[in-house]
Amino acid sequence: MYFRALVIFFAVSLLLGACGGDPASQRDNVDERFDVNNNRETVADLFDGPDERTTVRVNKYLWAASLEVLNFLPLESADPFTGVLTYGFGRAPGSSRAVRATVLVQDPALDARSLKVALQTRGGPASSEMTRAVENAILTRARQLRIRDSGL
Repeated sequence: MYFRALVIFFAVSLLLGACGGDPASQRDNVDERFDVNNNRETVADLFDGPDERTTVRVNKYLWAASLEVLNFLPLESADPFTGVLTYGFGRAPGSSRAVRATVLVQDPALDARSLKVALQTRGGPASSEMTRAVENAILTRARQLRIRDSGL
């Protein structure tokens, strides 16, 4: 029994060690993507400009609309490369219920299928009506931003 656990431990250690790679080369890769000399000052700047090294596969209007609509929640993390926005607990103006949200913008198309929203209250998942209302607000704002940019 002890021998089996020891063998499994070493096998897992070897597998994880092989995944690590060279930390210096990983740091250089991150520094290359977020080159401070490349005039990229905000996350929104990643959506602008033809940089072949940077591939953002999310819709910039859905991304910006998500940030605007859920601005009453504290933003915990934002990853434009995977399209995930994670918010902490907060209360909407005029509401007594605390909610937190996770937003996934999974496609570059300005389409309802590109947006996934998960809301959670302190007591568990939020109602589907509440989630649908937030999704609709984000989609409406994204369309407004697109119309504003295209000058229609």
